Amino acid sequence: MQRLSGPAWALVPIGSIVGCIFAITYVSSTANGLTWLALIAVPILAAIALGWAARGARPWLAVLMLPMFALAWFDRHTLLGQGSATLLCALSCVTLGWLLAAVTPPGWLKLGIIGMAMADSWLVLSDLLQTPNNTLVTAVVLPHSGLHLPQLQSETFGSINMGYGDLFVAGVFGAVLARERRSQWFPTLLTLLFAGLFDLLFFVLSELPATVPVAAAMIALEARRWRTGESTPPWRWRPGWSGRLARPGGAPGRDELPRGDGLGAGPQWGPSPPVEAGGRDSSASDVIAS
Repeated sequence: MQRLSGPAWALVPIGSIVGCIFAITYVSSTANGLTWLALIAVPILAAIALGWAARGARPWLAVLMLPMFALAWFDRHTLLGQGSATLLCALSCVTLGWLLAAVTPPGWLKLGIIGMAMADSWLVLSDLLQTPNNTLVTAVVLPHSGLHLPQLQSETFGSINMGYGDLFVAGVFGAVLARERRSQWFPTLLTLLFAGLFDLLFFVLSELPATVPVAAAMIALEARRWRTGESTPPWRWRPGWSGRLARPGGAPGRDELPRGDGLGAGPQWGPSPPVEAGGRDSSASDVIAS
């Protein structure tokens, strides 16, 4: 995955919402295709999150996807079934966010989150999102078969309706925090606070871009980091993948012990090794000695 990494992946968040909306508007079969894609991919991605990608994941936990899918299918008109479907979508976004954060520099991905929120706001305020979104939400797989398969291309919980992208942006934000080895509790509470305040606008509006609270929480965290001098600017990024670092003659380097990322058994994420003024990789003992 390191060979695939680059800043261009930061366009995925904004492209996922803008591309889907305009594709649904101008290509009539897009909504049905996305509905099929969600039905097949969401349970698989949720199983990957439970078995591998999420914090505390264990391989045997992947089977929990099956009862959640069954509830989402056979109990779809109750809060339990709707909650199971929403949880499946959220877990699938954990995996998607994890994969995206693995190949995208964190600073660029943060800009992608902001771009997605701006695009979402523009689509909602200009009334370009509502009609395509309604088309996607009401799309059904095999409508005349009587199977009543779950609709996993969007989330419904009681009277609340959210698009898949609203959970996807949160999954990406969480993956960026994990990529940077930062605590997720405070950002979670901050996002919840911003979401609660933002939802007060429902007293005067019927639809809001739910990506905005996530982007606002991320901006607030970055502003705090800049004010306290906690980190380097977000676009100054060097991959810190674990494994063998090449040395002259093909000999392995000393930085070959895996660095835990707290995310399970995936690729180990961690800070880059210290670099001296001349640009040479050096171990901690070299730095202390110098």
